[in-house]
Amino acid sequence: MSGTEALPEAEAHDHSHADVSGGWLRAAVFGAMDGLVSNTALVAGVAGGGANPRTVVLSGVAGLIAGAISMALGEYTSVKTQNEQLDLEVAKERRELEVNPEGELAELIQMLRVRGVEEHLAREVAVQLSRDPETTLRLHIVAELGLSPEDKPSPRTAAVTSLLTFALGALLPLLPYLFGYPLLWAALVCGGVGLVVAGALSSVFTPRPWWYAGLRQLLFGAIAAGATYAIGSAIGVSVG
Repeated sequence: MSGTEALPEAEAHDHSHADVSGGWLRAAVFGAMDGLVSNTALVAGVAGGGANPRTVVLSGVAGLIAGAISMALGEYTSVKTQNEQLDLEVAKERRELEVNPEGELAELIQMLRVRGVEEHLAREVAVQLSRDPETTLRLHIVAELGLSPEDKPSPRTAAVTSLLTFALGALLPLLPYLFGYPLLWAALVCGGVGLVVAGALSSVFTPRPWWYAGLRQLLFGAIAAGATYAIGSAIGVSVG
């Protein structure tokens, strides 16, 4: 093909990506799993200690409320702190670009060279990008911190999501008791089914097969419930 021939136009590749920003996905998965595991284990421990159904329900509801509020506050605080730290680093980088533009330009050139761009082209691209201070700032932040200042997760979204999903997960092992079927094995089955379903749903956002993610969460819940049941039984016998 001669140098005068036009290159064929590339066809648009129609594809999409899942929205992993906003802070909701991590909070939802963590909240649901924590609610299921913690309250299933709590019910197992209290019932294993010989408590009556009323006490089991009271303990489970208290665990649901306390856990949901704790999760929401924890998520809000952690995401807010992360965002504030990112804002601080952005301010530091902005000052560096103002007081040492040559050094930051050299750093940007090196970033491009590390990614396989030839030196003369890296310099040309870096000089062109540096004409827009905000573009240069974003490039430095993403390259140095691995975070984009434009895609900060929302603390409120994380808090509300974790509160709701924790409460939903924690409610499942209580359902048999709330519907007048106060048997521990029924509560464990509800908790186990919830863990498998939650794990399977989380696999939609990962390359893992649904059965692997579901069984993994079931195993984690079984370990926690087994440990608390054993401890509850031991304490109940010794107190009795």
